[in-house]
Amino acid sequence: MDVFFTKSNQWLNKNMFPVVLTAIVLGFIVPLENSPLLSALATGLFAYMTFVSALRTTFQDFVRILTKPLVPLWILFLIHGVAPLTAWGVGLWIYPDNFYMRVGLMIGSAIPIAVTSIIWTTIANGDIALALVTVTLDTLLIPILIPAIFKVMLGTSIALNYGDMVLRLLLMVTIPSILGMVVNEFTKGRLENFSRSVGGVTSKLATFIVIVINSAVVLPQIHWDFSALQMMFIVLGLVSLNYLIGFIGSYCLKDRRKEVVTAMIFNVGMRNTSFGSVLAISYFPATVAFPIILMLLFQHPIAAIIAKRFAV
Repeated sequence: MDVFFTKSNQWLNKNMFPVVLTAIVLGFIVPLENSPLLSALATGLFAYMTFVSALRTTFQDFVRILTKPLVPLWILFLIHGVAPLTAWGVGLWIYPDNFYMRVGLMIGSAIPIAVTSIIWTTIANGDIALALVTVTLDTLLIPILIPAIFKVMLGTSIALNYGDMVLRLLLMVTIPSILGMVVNEFTKGRLENFSRSVGGVTSKLATFIVIVINSAVVLPQIHWDFSALQMMFIVLGLVSLNYLIGFIGSYCLKDRRKEVVTAMIFNVGMRNTSFGSVLAISYFPATVAFPIILMLLFQHPIAAIIAKRFAV
């Protein structure tokens, strides 16, 4: 039975693109309304996926990166410096007379790393500890970074509701990561195989359900017309560019092991669209959230294509 799950997990690693597309299509079909219960389910699934990923790392790996944080800080510079400036430039080129569309594109590239970047790093056999540390640092620094970006680029100040984001981080990343590393240490790595068999298959099932939930909640908010289709292609280009920025940025590192490059690509490429849409709606007209909502349609399919290339 263990062999069956191991082979199934290996098959899923190589075929996540059709799996992701199926989940998005189901999101079109399945009628779901956002609710506290649905949010709690998604949080629980995220926590489980992070726990399974953490079974493949140790406290030593985590502390090693935390005590030498130059790589995570470089990743954060790419995310909150290079990417939003690039998006703003694209916005000026395509939407010279539409300030709010430019703001939406900029916010979409400046928001925090998605927790799912850890899951895709795991699927692609990247440096899980690096991904965990970077996501944690990003959330801790967001109350400083996002207001600074708004002040520099838009000339305005905002105050973030940080408490809810920290709570979600604790539940989805910090606590399950610590538990996973504790279990890994206590069992002396014997459960690492679980993360590549039963745990790997079930965590991908959890990823599938999360994508269905997010798609079902987000897609009804999109009103399809020519301008929406135009924005869809622009967002597709920017999302792809964010992954590319992560890859190109890795050439500045002394340590360009495949695992490090993989983690960088997913960390820089994936954004927390839920946070971004709430941020946009809280401070700007609803149209600003439109490109951020569209990002969800492309982040996972592109991640699946990249994972297929790296998961060997």
